[in-house]
Amino acid sequence: MAAPLLLKGIPLLRLRLQRYNCLSARIVSSPCRPWCAAAEPTGHQDEVSSSEKSSVVLTVKDPPKYHRWDDPDYRKWKDKEEEMLRDIEPIILLVKEILHSSRYMDGERLTVADEEIVVEKLLRHHPHSEDKIGCGFDCIMVDRHPQFRHSRCLFVVRTDGGWIDFSYQKCLRAYIRDKYPSHAERFIREHFKRGSG
Repeated sequence: MAAPLLLKGIPLLRLRLQRYNCLSARIVSSPCRPWCAAAEPTGHQDEVSSSEKSSVVLTVKDPPKYHRWDDPDYRKWKDKEEEMLRDIEPIILLVKEILHSSRYMDGERLTVADEEIVVEKLLRHHPHSEDKIGCGFDCIMVDRHPQFRHSRCLFVVRTDGGWIDFSYQKCLRAYIRDKYPSHAERFIREHFKRGSG
């Protein structure tokens, strides 16, 4: 009984095989076509003058030049970018942990160790650090921003009891501009949110 079932399946198998052969023959025999009409050769390129050939129009023969590892300038930039990321990543991770974990409650002072790092790596680089410290520095605390209640941020608590927020991203930008002046703007443009100072 199994033999008649096998014989019935053979014509269907032949039909599938024929379709496959036709499809594969079309794929192999058809010339490669460009992905877009702008890249298609026009056929009258021999008639075009050499000055017109150097125009802005791109062809398949002249693909756009993208940055690649074989470009020495691109390689230098990627190496410097990696160095800069390694430099600032530990402080970014610490600040995000301070602000976004349950490690500190709203209104709580930072530990001495965390405070030393934040002051040394961030606050001292803020463009207006002297204004932020004002009459004198007491401590750093975490709390809700007075205008944006859903955001937590770092505050400088002054010796007179006043306190003022400061942006850790502004501090990092100033640090990067100071330490890596020739690469700073590109790095900031590619790695910092827009509109955050």
